[in-house]
Amino acid sequence: MTEQRAGIEEISIKDLGVIADASLPLGPGFTALTGETGAGKTMVVSALGLLLGERADTGAVRLGSPQAWVEGRWRVADAGEVVERVRDAGGDVDPVGSGSAELVLSRSVSAEGRSRAVVGGRSAPVSVLTELGEQLVVVHGQSDQIRLRSAVAQREALDRYAGAPLADAIENYVHVFHRWRDNRAELDELVADQDRRAREAQDLRLAMAEIETVAPQPGEDDELAERAERLSNLEELRLGAASARELLSAEESEGADALSLLDNARRSLERVAPHDAALGDVAEAVANANYLVSDIAAQLSTYLAALDTDGARELEIVQERRSELATLVRKYGPTLDDVIRALETGSSRLFELDGDSDRIDQLRADVESDEVLVAELADGLSALRRDAAERLGAAVSDELTALAMADARIVVEVTEREEFTASGRDQVAILLQPHSGAEPRALGKGASGGELSRVMLAIEVVIAGTDPVPTFIFDEIDAGVGGASAIEIGRRLARLAESSQVIVVTHLAQVAAFANNHLTVVKGSDGSVTESSVRQLTGDERIAEMARLLSGLPDSESGLAHARELVEMATAGR
Repeated sequence: MTEQRAGIEEISIKDLGVIADASLPLGPGFTALTGETGAGKTMVVSALGLLLGERADTGAVRLGSPQAWVEGRWRVADAGEVVERVRDAGGDVDPVGSGSAELVLSRSVSAEGRSRAVVGGRSAPVSVLTELGEQLVVVHGQSDQIRLRSAVAQREALDRYAGAPLADAIENYVHVFHRWRDNRAELDELVADQDRRAREAQDLRLAMAEIETVAPQPGEDDELAERAERLSNLEELRLGAASARELLSAEESEGADALSLLDNARRSLERVAPHDAALGDVAEAVANANYLVSDIAAQLSTYLAALDTDGARELEIVQERRSELATLVRKYGPTLDDVIRALETGSSRLFELDGDSDRIDQLRADVESDEVLVAELADGLSALRRDAAERLGAAVSDELTALAMADARIVVEVTEREEFTASGRDQVAILLQPHSGAEPRALGKGASGGELSRVMLAIEVVIAGTDPVPTFIFDEIDAGVGGASAIEIGRRLARLAESSQVIVVTHLAQVAAFANNHLTVVKGSDGSVTESSVRQLTGDERIAEMARLLSGLPDSESGLAHARELVEMATAGR
């Protein structure tokens, strides 16, 4: 057996469905998992699914338990994508020597529906389990037999078999294809939008010309509003200022103005101030007030002299300017600052719009060039796939001969579609010719469930030679088969286990006989609640389980003899 440096070492399960507490020692090679119907073999597969990031089902939590919990210990290479992704998620692995490391994954699901994943000792999103699972495990069950009927699954199987040369070619093709697709989408959008953008550019030019003609200045609208307010009340301002000046200083007529009154008061105080020093200070204050009022009167005279004698004309000009600004604000506002900003940003937007024609020309040239390159690379993919298809068909047909389908032949057809996709333009169809002279038919139409199981196994055995997977899990892949066909399925699973870890849930002794590790799910009951556990079988216990699988009678002498014969045959054939 080839040394396996990756695989599941052990899985621990607690309070999941009928399993109260169980530990599954796995390790390298071929592990068979058997048990009575309803014992809980499905829960083991469900536990694996939880560790691989599948959706949590609260109905699987054991009745009366707060949560279900699953933990898996993996042996992985101490370098590579798996360890890198674990460390990206904040977790780590434990070195165990010989270039290997131990990775611990766990998942809990509460009865209320909360789910928690732990990757390498650190909490992580469940999506990380999904990513790791895609690199660590391939799961096959009855649903996967249905999936094998789809064109996408068949193309993926062929691509896996074609190996690194096709993978490298696909990587180069995908890079060019995405660039071609993205540029084509942008080109289509620009061409479809060209008229609208041309109208936008024309409208922008007109707007910029209109704003430049008016040439608004920051804060000009507020300044003009103040001037308009002043000019609109010019006569009232003149009368008010003149009246105030006249009351302070009557220059054109004799009267009791403020200056005269203050002057009289000052002289009266100065006459009597020699008799009382306190009145001297008052007289001085009145004199200062006289000077202050005189200064105010002078300011009013200056103000009156500065009043525009042609205020009506100036008001008209101001209102006209305000109207121009209001028109701009209404069109391009809501404020004058927005109008000025539109003028400042309009040039760059206009440059962008005017550059569309150049961008369209460049994109058109790039799209045409890449379309030729995409076609060339797609032709290369097709050539590689056709070559791999011929080899895959022959190799799987040979495997089917060993799986008691000696007259059957697999034909892998590669045809080209009109349109390009991210995987090229190839349509892959895996056809089954059940016997010589029959017309090859699609798997979905020409194969029974048992035949699909064997075809799927044959494909995995062949592909494993070029694209090995660390762990395969087969859930009742032997459904619908028996006898010699089941023995050959077991033999091929054992062959697959030479390079990968293989875990098989089976109800056939002919398959379980080839396992180097036999586990059974044991159902017990306390009279009210059923509990299941998992036991590793060796020696007579294994023979008894094999007899039960063969005849339903674990204590039957003939059944036990048949079981021993089957195990000896399988051991010799491994």
